[in-house]
Amino acid sequence: MKCIINRRAQFSASHRYWLPELSDEENDRRFGLTAKAPGHGHNYVLYVSMEGELDRYGMVLNLSDVKQVIKREVISQLNFSYLNEAWSEFRETLPTTENIARVIWHRLADHLPLVRIQLVEHPELWADYEGNGMEAYLTISTHFSAAHRLALPYLTLEQNSEIYGKCARVHGHGHNYHLEVTIKGEIDPRTGMIADLDEFEKAVNEYVVEPFDHTFLNKDIPYFAEVVPTAENIAVHIRDRLKQPIQNIGAKLYKVKLIESPNNSCEVYCTDEEQPSQQQRSQEPVLTQA
Repeated sequence: MKCIINRRAQFSASHRYWLPELSDEENDRRFGLTAKAPGHGHNYVLYVSMEGELDRYGMVLNLSDVKQVIKREVISQLNFSYLNEAWSEFRETLPTTENIARVIWHRLADHLPLVRIQLVEHPELWADYEGNGMEAYLTISTHFSAAHRLALPYLTLEQNSEIYGKCARVHGHGHNYHLEVTIKGEIDPRTGMIADLDEFEKAVNEYVVEPFDHTFLNKDIPYFAEVVPTAENIAVHIRDRLKQPIQNIGAKLYKVKLIESPNNSCEVYCTDEEQPSQQQRSQEPVLTQA
């Protein structure tokens, strides 16, 4: 019986986005504040996912051994380091979140049966790498506040209440929505980036956060005049709004996750050309309820 296990680790390090072949002005224009000397730092959180058969002791691997491998091969070398100089790989390709995840994979691959490396740079930015060449995933998280009412216009209040419960009340109710948007693409061999992070964030703000924030979705967003703004439908609409803007910045939209409350969340995928991998369930909406 196969099982996936996960091990968490963390390290603190600094880095700088700066290319010596560019002038200071070109670096500033391309990388903004992240190009400023001497760099900036993060408290990185690393998740190492491994797959294997359960042994007769009920384990895939001895986690004490896993801990020591991660410490020896990664943490001891990167903790309190200047990443641009810590490993030779980062002199070739900048230590972006997605590229650090890729390099860590290759540092650990000979020692552990990896299926995924996830590196969290801060709570609103993380990357995933699954061993597919230069392909990686980058996720940003943000939020907006909005009200909605769940009701079909051709049904009575009583009928809508039977379907949607309290959510059908005529004056609606609100949520502080938490949004996670994941893109995928090829890591640039020099900049280390899937896409320009600033442009990624601008696209999400322009096409989702600004138009949706502090609205009554049923009334203020034309799409929801005819479509009931359930978490699933909101996520689908966000996915459709972001497809082209993400393509315009040179990446592919992969996943939209909308967290409506601590108990309810929905994920929709945008991978028409392929089946989702082991941790990516379906292209259809997936609703999680506690």
